[in-house]
Amino acid sequence: MRNIPLSGARLWADLHEIARIGGTPRGGCNRQALTDLDGEARAWLVERATALGCTLHLDPFGNMALLRPGRDPARKPVAFGSHLDTQPTGGKFDGVLGVLAGLEVLRALHEAGAETEAPLMLVNFTNEEGARFSPPMMGSGAAMGIFPPEQVLETTDATGVSFGAELARIGWRGSETLPEMAAFLELHIEQGPVLEREGKSVGIVTHALAQRWYDVVVEGAEAHGGSAMAGRRDALVAASHLIAAVEEIAIAARAPDGELGRGTVGRIVVHPDSRNVAPGRVWFSVDTRHGDPAQLDAMGEALRARAAEIARARDVTITVSDFWHSPPIRFDAALLGHLRASVARRGLAAKEMPTGIGHDAVYVARSVPTAMIFVPCHGGLSHNEAESITPEWAEAGLLVLADTILEAAQ
Repeated sequence: MRNIPLSGARLWADLHEIARIGGTPRGGCNRQALTDLDGEARAWLVERATALGCTLHLDPFGNMALLRPGRDPARKPVAFGSHLDTQPTGGKFDGVLGVLAGLEVLRALHEAGAETEAPLMLVNFTNEEGARFSPPMMGSGAAMGIFPPEQVLETTDATGVSFGAELARIGWRGSETLPEMAAFLELHIEQGPVLEREGKSVGIVTHALAQRWYDVVVEGAEAHGGSAMAGRRDALVAASHLIAAVEEIAIAARAPDGELGRGTVGRIVVHPDSRNVAPGRVWFSVDTRHGDPAQLDAMGEALRARAAEIARARDVTITVSDFWHSPPIRFDAALLGHLRASVARRGLAAKEMPTGIGHDAVYVARSVPTAMIFVPCHGGLSHNEAESITPEWAEAGLLVLADTILEAAQ
């Protein structure tokens, strides 16, 4: 089974072929969830997988499972995959690498005429990115029972169109429940600089950081741009102090093992958004992450304390509201053992590391034994049209993924 004809060159060609669906002038991809381009990429995948003898299972959220029979139909399938949707200015490898590497494993098995004991299942989860419909990982969250079905299907994009309506419009809304998984594996680019910087070709992901997201509203009073500075209740100036504090709070959140927190403000909405008016209202998002749940909670407490302090000093009102929480996740010990055995057997340079980024595997791991594999990306750059990897990195990830799938399936 270890000698099935896996082809890194074929995987590389597939990655560039599917990148033409939603390809951008600057070399990236704009294939947002539930657009016509998303539907086109789905059809591309189904055509190739069904030619290998796989059958499509489609759930009400558009999650796709392509099932290859095993010798023992009573066994749950070993699943693997990721997502095909991208950011508006996304790259060629985020998510899609995991799906197409899984396709290459199925293709190599088909060419070899090889059977696995357990069935195999390639999965494409809907709306992992959360770029068009928020929050992210919506498809895997719904499939794992984390999000109520109505909440997902009724979520709207910026134009007011619902997730459910768009899913039906592009023809990818199903009625099945995805087959129950024995295990799940996800191959993904690191989306950080560590592996490249340390000269490693594979990352063994041991755990996922806990996350808390907040909505922050700062309310002051509008003032003419020509009015005196004294007495102004400028909501944007107050917000800027709290935004700066987010970075300070993250750096100060040091766990006993030395791990630091992570804090990000990614969106800001200013009212009335006029050149010559001091803003009276500002909304912004805060994203906090840490491997230590106690430190993550402390970061939230520090955020609220600084908000109260700034509100008093600047005579404004600041409201910090919980938006979303994801607990820390430890990946499956047995699967991690298979990953370690594979990199050792293949002679690959590997690093064990956490992920600070949300992935479908993080939601799946709440219910199913799960593991993740990282490969480097140049400069740690992702969610960017210039995102890039090497064929050698892609092939290293493919080999470790294939080894682990076959071990779990036998």
